[in-house]
Amino acid sequence: MTKSRIWLGRALSAAPVLLLTVSAVMKVIQPTGFAEGMNHMGWPIGKAVGLAILELTCTAVYLVPRTSVLGAILLTGYLGGATATHVRVDDPFFLQPLLGAMLWGGLYLRDERLRALLPLVKQ
Repeated sequence: MTKSRIWLGRALSAAPVLLLTVSAVMKVIQPTGFAEGMNHMGWPIGKAVGLAILELTCTAVYLVPRTSVLGAILLTGYLGGATATHVRVDDPFFLQPLLGAMLWGGLYLRDERLRALLPLVKQ
């Protein structure tokens, strides 16, 4: 495995990890206007910290190399729920599937086990 592939995978994974972390922190600190946003999405404000814990836990599992595939699966589920929430309230929903694709793409580039399991070319 080349160093450039590993670093490209890390860079591709960094953006969604950063965005998910910021999203979780916002759910905890709840800045002005946050409650209105949660209400618009149909989520009670009391669920924000629980969602933040879930989001941070799944992201942490993704960041550990031994559990990164499990983390990607968990985050795919989380982002699927986020996508469904945005679709339900008729908001744009391109970011959540994009983050999921970036998570899996970054993992695919940096994890030989995943490439062996899902080869893109016939070996």
